[in-house]
Amino acid sequence: MNEWTWAYEGGGQGFSAGFPTQAEAEAWLAEHWQELADAGVTAVTLRQAEVDVYGPMSLADS
Repeated sequence: MNEWTWAYEGGGQGFSAGFPTQAEAEAWLAEHWQELADAGVTAVTLRQAEVDVYGPMSLADS
């Protein structure tokens, strides 16, 4: 399966739900990054299947 997921780093290590496209995964992160940061996630990496596409990307406020 070629699901797109976010791998979490930091206090909330784990993975997001799967998304059918990269665009949907990125849109979800744009809406939920602050909630993840508040839960202790410090960075995320976008993955497709078992491959890192990009990241880690910090969730720290700029």
